[in-house]
Amino acid sequence: MFESVSSLVAEHDELQSQLADPELHSNPARSKKVNRRYAELSRIIAAYNEWKEIGDNLDAARELADEDESFAEEIPALEEQQDAAGERLRRLLIPRDPNDSRDVIMEIKMGEGGAESALFAADLLRMYLHYAESKKWKTEIIEQTSSDLGGIKDVQLAIKGNSSDPAEGVWAHLKYEGGVHRVQRVPATESQGRIHTSAAGVLVFPEVDEPEEVEIHPNDLKIDVYRSSGPGGQSVNTTDSAVRITHLPTGIVVAMQNEKSQLQNREAGMRVLRARVLARQQEELDAEASAVRKSQIRTMDRSERIRTYNFPENRIADHRTGYKAYNLDAVMNGALEPVIESCISADEESRLAEIGDHE
Repeated sequence: MFESVSSLVAEHDELQSQLADPELHSNPARSKKVNRRYAELSRIIAAYNEWKEIGDNLDAARELADEDESFAEEIPALEEQQDAAGERLRRLLIPRDPNDSRDVIMEIKMGEGGAESALFAADLLRMYLHYAESKKWKTEIIEQTSSDLGGIKDVQLAIKGNSSDPAEGVWAHLKYEGGVHRVQRVPATESQGRIHTSAAGVLVFPEVDEPEEVEIHPNDLKIDVYRSSGPGGQSVNTTDSAVRITHLPTGIVVAMQNEKSQLQNREAGMRVLRARVLARQQEELDAEASAVRKSQIRTMDRSERIRTYNFPENRIADHRTGYKAYNLDAVMNGALEPVIESCISADEESRLAEIGDHE
């Protein structure tokens, strides 16, 4: 597996030369792409150099062990270090999801459970906002429809990262969040103190860097305008500023009403539409390429129940990885990293097993 590193070293050197060329930076899209690949390869090269250095030290210790006992004593520790460095390098050499470095658009929607589901959707939104804040990511609420009791019927949230390294990308972390999130707790509206189960749905799409990346023909769009409405359906705008965009080839529908102008709502709608179309194209490519193994952790089944939030027990459980912890209060305040790391680790394990099967 490590034989491929020499070609990556050559590619890394070539990218370094490109980054030193001022002409590259006159093309922001190309510059971003080169920076991302360079950051990804830099991590691999550093891990490879570490593994190689430990190997050289180990070889030297073995050669000198017969002459000096102190070198013989170093061998077990060096062997352990080399195994650990080799495992780190192996994981970095797993082919990455090409979207890992992208920003995301996340949608959270109330599901089964009525008013309690809407309140839980609002809690999930706060959780992701706090998590993004802990990662120093920027967030922007594109569209939000509130419920009467302070909950959320649905919300669309853009999350923008701060690193060109794909391993630190927003999509690399949040792509595992899509699915049904189930909550078990006593609703604020429950006078008898009984525990209810309700759910909210989360969808996550990689955001398109440049509009040209996804080709959408104007003739493929059906655009309707209407008046905005608030909780309960009451009119909140006297002009037809709300926009509904239907992408006819895929049937994808996006509706926007948060902004006061029709133009702003249309621009926001196109931003979400491009992300959804990109995700649809990726799903189709994965389905067509039999050699591409779908992630066992990030399935395309948006009806899958992926996680349970049990408030009476202060317990969070991820049903895909077996992760379980009793710090739900901290998780709801944004301490989501261990849960996400369990998904990343489980996905890497299954990918390593897949590579092993083909070697």
